[in-house]
Amino acid sequence: MKTSGQCIEESKKQLSALGKIESRTQFGGYSLSVEKVVFALVSEGDLYLRASEKMQSYLQHRRLQPFIFHKRGQYVSLNYYKVDPLLWQQSEALLELSHSSLKEARALRESQLSRQRLKDLPNLSVRLEILLKEAGITSVSHLRATGARQSWTLLRKKNKHLGLKTLYALQGAIFGQHQEVLSAGVKEELKHWYLQFEQTTARSACKRNNDL
Repeated sequence: MKTSGQCIEESKKQLSALGKIESRTQFGGYSLSVEKVVFALVSEGDLYLRASEKMQSYLQHRRLQPFIFHKRGQYVSLNYYKVDPLLWQQSEALLELSHSSLKEARALRESQLSRQRLKDLPNLSVRLEILLKEAGITSVSHLRATGARQSWTLLRKKNKHLGLKTLYALQGAIFGQHQEVLSAGVKEELKHWYLQFEQTTARSACKRNNDL
């Protein structure tokens, strides 16, 4: 029997055509995602693919075991299906089903993001949402595409008092986490960029004053 770690590595190898696959703990096991879009779960050494139109078609010919999650004394069936030994051997079918799972998960995420307001993201208030809109960033997808640094630069043009804390808040919002739990590496990189920005701004202001 494979361990979950072995299953994750095998999944990454067989499904590498989907892109860079990342794993993180979830539901007592692990989730697999590409560009933060979850398309599969790994539990007790088994891979479970998210339901999709192609998966439903496949299930009409072969039954696959659904993922059962134990929560608060109850068993909950999630819309994921176990990749059995035969499907592991059918590499093309496995990749096709995985691609379908990822595609539909990505479409659902985009639909959710289009309805989500900026203020609904971690760290962002109604006030910051207003400032972002005034700076031309009107949606969650636009914020993600622009990135924390460029978004902060646009905000800074509107409000000279914004500092490093706002930069952390934006990065956390994009990552979907509170700014306090950003990794030390991410914070240090942002702080270094922020200090360089401030130094460049100060030199430019000094030059302008000398030219007057």
